[in-house]
Amino acid sequence: MRKIKQSIICFIILFLGLSSLPPTTYAAGVSAHSAILIEQKSGRVLYEKNADAISRIASITKIMTAILAIESGKIDQTTTVSSRAVGVEGSSIYLIEGEKIKLKDLVYGLMMRSGNDAAVAIAEMVGGSEEGFVYLMNQKANEIGMTNTTFQNPHGLDDHENHRSTAYDMAILMRYAMNNKTFREISGTKVYRTAHPEEKWDRVWKNKNKLLTSLYAYCTGGKTGYTKLAKRTLVTTATKNGMDLIAVTINAPSDWNDHISMYEEAFDNYKMTSLAPKGELKGIEDSFYKKKLEIKRDVIYPLTKDEQETIKLKTILIKPQKEWKEGKPVPSVVGELQVTQDGESIGNIPIYFHNEQKKEEGFFTKVKNLFFVYPGAR
Repeated sequence: MRKIKQSIICFIILFLGLSSLPPTTYAAGVSAHSAILIEQKSGRVLYEKNADAISRIASITKIMTAILAIESGKIDQTTTVSSRAVGVEGSSIYLIEGEKIKLKDLVYGLMMRSGNDAAVAIAEMVGGSEEGFVYLMNQKANEIGMTNTTFQNPHGLDDHENHRSTAYDMAILMRYAMNNKTFREISGTKVYRTAHPEEKWDRVWKNKNKLLTSLYAYCTGGKTGYTKLAKRTLVTTATKNGMDLIAVTINAPSDWNDHISMYEEAFDNYKMTSLAPKGELKGIEDSFYKKKLEIKRDVIYPLTKDEQETIKLKTILIKPQKEWKEGKPVPSVVGELQVTQDGESIGNIPIYFHNEQKKEEGFFTKVKNLFFVYPGAR
């Protein structure tokens, strides 16, 4: 089930990731009821504990609210704050009814100060209503493979019984969101300043994520959460020595320590290992394919020192067709590079054919088009 889920999400987020190997069980002291640690580029699960347990998630919900706001294309537009947004309970950035504020500022207030008022204001602007926005949240969750998630509000308050997710699904969401440059910038901001509509002084927001602001030098962002029923929830990201990690904990009495422990164990035991470089595929003996094949991205995977010795690469190619040799077009994808670790598949990377003949004919094709593209013209 884990590998099926990861295959789905890799395709959905528009690049071919590598599927998970059995996760390490090193972090036995993690306090969280549910926890997971994944590597960002590959999606490999490095540690998990009850990662598929369906739970209340509190304000880590706002990761979905933020990415939908950013993807709406309205990030620099202004909205008018409603009475419904101002009246929402819980954590707040103290919006004023009727004030005009940029969506971008709302997203900063949402992620840094966990403003429930900001969440509703975003929902009304992007979705037309809070209910309309919730529809978009569940639609996006379905698109990116969050199969055990149901959103019922944009902030994570306990007022809806079935507003729930899993540590694994929230890791999928954070992995998706971290591919967005604007989201990464907002998630990793320690202090943000914006004008106050009724005062001479600015609103100044300090990020609630203590890993980012003071506790862990390698933390690059994240989102905190807490309600009475969900308890402490936390999603964070960290980077060290070229390895980007995502940690999720749900119902974790010692969440800061949980995340640091998981990160440190992974950074100590895993290394981002280059398995095949982007560009021309070497070692091809077939005369038709020789020097004409490439992969379009570096194949990099987190591995322990022992695992590095068990990696094998195998090139599988379509047999060259007679008509290709006679000049007919060759398909762009002609095979795959199969990657296995200790006999278990961890990825299949497309192999592309680059047709030199097309490049040589490029100029003549352009000239030909000048005369023949409009055969009926006078």
